Amino acid sequence: MAELLTASQMRAIEDAAIRAGDTTGADLMDRAGKGVVAAVLARWPELAQAPHKAVVLCGPGNNGGDGFVVARQLAQRGWDIELRLFGTPARLPPDARANFDAWRDIGAVQPLEPGYEPSTRGAALVVDALFGTGLTRPIRGLELTLLDLAEMRGQGAAISPEERPDWTPLIVAVDLPSGICSDSGRVLHDDAFSGLPERLEAAAAKADLTVTFHAMKLGHVLADGPDHCGDVVICPIGLEARRNRRPRNERADLVAAPRGLAKQSGHKYDHGHALVVAGGFGRTGAARLAARAALRIGAGLVTLAAPGSAQMEIAAQITALMLRRTDTAEALAALLSDTRLNALCLGPGLGADRARALVPVALESTRAAVLDADALSAFADAPRELFDLIHEDAVLTPHGGEFARLFPDLSDRLAETPDTGPAFSRVDATREAARRAGCTVLLKGADTVIAGPDGRASVHAAVGARAAPWLATAGTGDVLAGLITGLMARGFAPFDAARAGVWLHVGAARAFGPGLIAEDLPDTIPQVLRDLQERAGGGAGSLLHPGRRFVAQIG
Repeated sequence: MAELLTASQMRAIEDAAIRAGDTTGADLMDRAGKGVVAAVLARWPELAQAPHKAVVLCGPGNNGGDGFVVARQLAQRGWDIELRLFGTPARLPPDARANFDAWRDIGAVQPLEPGYEPSTRGAALVVDALFGTGLTRPIRGLELTLLDLAEMRGQGAAISPEERPDWTPLIVAVDLPSGICSDSGRVLHDDAFSGLPERLEAAAAKADLTVTFHAMKLGHVLADGPDHCGDVVICPIGLEARRNRRPRNERADLVAAPRGLAKQSGHKYDHGHALVVAGGFGRTGAARLAARAALRIGAGLVTLAAPGSAQMEIAAQITALMLRRTDTAEALAALLSDTRLNALCLGPGLGADRARALVPVALESTRAAVLDADALSAFADAPRELFDLIHEDAVLTPHGGEFARLFPDLSDRLAETPDTGPAFSRVDATREAARRAGCTVLLKGADTVIAGPDGRASVHAAVGARAAPWLATAGTGDVLAGLITGLMARGFAPFDAARAGVWLHVGAARAFGPGLIAEDLPDTIPQVLRDLQERAGGGAGSLLHPGRRFVAQIG
């Protein structure tokens, strides 16, 4: 399980290790700087073949101290180093000042003035060691520098054997690209530039490679973070024995490949019976998508509950799925007298009136339930009414618009332009939503966040090797609702079902690839499951290769 830390959690881990005498701040800084160099040479081995030029930009804190170590390590390899410091040496923290003094015995330090544009002519590498995880305000005076770093990213990706004067360098960020809020992944906005071009109001660097220490931070996977970070490498710095000691409800992690999906022998009812409630005539496609997904992920049986007007429409298009006529709330209550129905899905194509009538009956049954789409929007004018009905075995799966209808104040806070850090994040918003609703909430997006009512949180970042832009098409959210419902029918706890469901959802999209439509997703699930089984058995598992966005740690 990959932890995602806030800046304060990372500081607490470092401080605890130092107080216990396990390490010193100087040792941590030395390991960090050496780790950056190791990560750069591992990522681009061509750079190890001969000395090059590097521009190292150091900030006024400990991130700058890491930069001095990087500069010293590269200089010892024969590199030509241009080092610039933003701020004055006298104000550097003690460990950073010690590494500044050590660098002064090797080379010069030039000031990094406001408006400076990196002199990268002939440079192979630019190191962004200006501001790392502790940024709490916009970076004034370096807007043009940060924008230049953002525009350079990706243009120097090919190493040329012959140095070209116009070659754009590779960019490596130390811990986090400067300008990104570590806890939210958002670019901090400077009101001093209000009214000027937007590119000057919220400037942040972009990197080809970001080297972070001990564990990933929330800012690497949320909001603007993934687009700015490039590849992310985790570098151990001797804190492995000290994990995040905070209570579980204050921690977050990165969603990983699910386990425990293989079915054991047994009767079909041993694997649960899911019920998906459908809408009226002409609106049944969404429910059929959800039902097929629930069946594909291993629910023993899946039944569609539909009004009489839609029965023929559904019956003409299903085989393994079952169908029961359910026109009214009373009919649904009668259907739920069958205790073998253990997981419910309401919302896809349901219609607002039908949702207002049936959702209370479904929730009063206390069955595990997924509420999506219309089951959420139908209560936009009375979210408290919905929350009063919800029990802890429910999962809400809103996209941004549906989230705004149920939690308008939280949505408004996310929409605000942040000018201080830590900025309000999607993890903050989803945690608070889960607390209010009293159940698991899954806020959909490229950075999907799952939070439980107890404060647990996970993030699935569909970026880099896990990017799935083909999911931006009608009906894919209905499939996700069905996957979670099917997993809960099989006995998965709501939070675990939501985590596994979103991973499988993205895995299926990536397995199918371009041209995906929602109908393709359920039928691609078997391939995803085979890959997981192969991985568990020691095979390659093509969908599980980490790719080039979140890279295995360097050490």
